Amino acid sequence: MDFFLALESVLFCKDIDSRYALFRDLYEDFLSQKTTLNHSQIINKDFASFSPCKLTEPTKIHRSKSIKSKESLAKTLHSIAHIEFCAISLALDSAYRFRHLPRSYYEDWLGVANEEFGHFFLLRDLLGEIGFDYGDFTSHFGLYEAMSATGENLIYRMGVVHRGLEAKGLDANPFVLEKLRQSDFGVDRFCGFMSEVERVFGIILHDEIAHVSKGSKWWEFAQKQDKAKESGDKNDLSKKSCGDFIEICEKFSGFVLAGKILNIQARLASGFSKEECERIDRFYKDRFSKHSVDFAKT
Repeated sequence: MDFFLALESVLFCKDIDSRYALFRDLYEDFLSQKTTLNHSQIINKDFASFSPCKLTEPTKIHRSKSIKSKESLAKTLHSIAHIEFCAISLALDSAYRFRHLPRSYYEDWLGVANEEFGHFFLLRDLLGEIGFDYGDFTSHFGLYEAMSATGENLIYRMGVVHRGLEAKGLDANPFVLEKLRQSDFGVDRFCGFMSEVERVFGIILHDEIAHVSKGSKWWEFAQKQDKAKESGDKNDLSKKSCGDFIEICEKFSGFVLAGKILNIQARLASGFSKEECERIDRFYKDRFSKHSVDFAKT
């Protein structure tokens, strides 16, 4: 079975449960060495940017500061479920769109997609427990824009999406969880439910650290590969990359690649240096103090 042809079928399947069934078959075949990596397989230039939600611009999504109703609780969980839903497509697209890379690259991003599926289903189950489902609320298309904007350059895809926006999720995780903990709605009634929410958020944070780490790994690889091509020696990947993540932040200024407060511990665990964290923090504080833009809305 051709890996990329099968992966295209997974990527463009619009029913989430059918998509997962197709993915599981492909993933098992890939791990069992039953697929062939035909890198010359034609790449579909379209992007699988679909969702059962009504999609709109990120700035048009209202985020309540506190949770005082079952609906506001559901909206908060729904927003995280939407991120995980998009992350499935992002990981699959990263495996599908970029060719002539080591087998371990495709293994990494199929593994990420597998965990993103797991995160999504856990969050969908939480929504179901309080009477809602994924697709009940309007969501934003920002992550799909990032997928499209980085579809032709591996450095940009790894930097913006997997090292940038996924790391922003590391920053947000503890704050969203604290917002849920401080909910004014049904604290006693939903005590057991909140315990499950905390468990799910713990799983997501643990896995996302590894995802960002893979983004860091392949971001560095892509830079070294690019420099080797420039030097005329395509096999020389030994030179240390001199890429600067702040350059990615500047070039893709339409996307905010960090939270208001960085999760330093998680970022260090996922491949960022302390110096990088300090520079990223300073870059966005300077940027938003000049333009008076609300971090949360971008």
